[in-house]
Amino acid sequence: MSRCVPWAAILKTKPKNEAEIDAALAEIDSWGVQVDLVFNNAGLMSHYFTDYLTNTMDDFHHAMAVNFFAPIKIAYHFLPGMIARGFGRMQLTTSGIANEPELMGYACAKAALTKFVKDFACKLNGTDVMMNVMDPGWLRTDLGGPNAPNAPETVIPGSMVSVMLDDKKSGRWFSAQEFTGMTLADAVEKGKSVEA
Repeated sequence: MSRCVPWAAILKTKPKNEAEIDAALAEIDSWGVQVDLVFNNAGLMSHYFTDYLTNTMDDFHHAMAVNFFAPIKIAYHFLPGMIARGFGRMQLTTSGIANEPELMGYACAKAALTKFVKDFACKLNGTDVMMNVMDPGWLRTDLGGPNAPNAPETVIPGSMVSVMLDDKKSGRWFSAQEFTGMTLADAVEKGKSVEA
């Protein structure tokens, strides 16, 4: 008889290079646990360029490293095991940021991440390995700042929906704020109608 042992690992890091990501992934691998669920909440705001025509390539590189390259490195690490076992859930955090050229590095990195997830759908749809994106909305956090309209707790239950579904659909965008105030069961039911 097999036994399911739930566990969670939180990697709180701002990787400066690929070697740091590799080291964190190697540490998880050393635990000898099967990873079936990945919440990839990478997010680091780029510099705010009041003069939006002065965005720097350094800012773009930094934003892409944290908000795009690190999450896809993690995805590529865990997806093969999920696919081999025939089960897995992966949720990557995106952003609905729009019309903010002052934050172009961040916006482009999140757009690239969304494209990555959407294009994987053609390989994952119809399987029990699901990968989707979740937009938490603009939150009052270190990243969102004190003037954001939403409290961090408003992402519940919306941030859970994509990993609770079992409809074998990937490449979808879940907006956490659309589920605020709902029970988890009602949110999951509503989530069934979200299409790619």
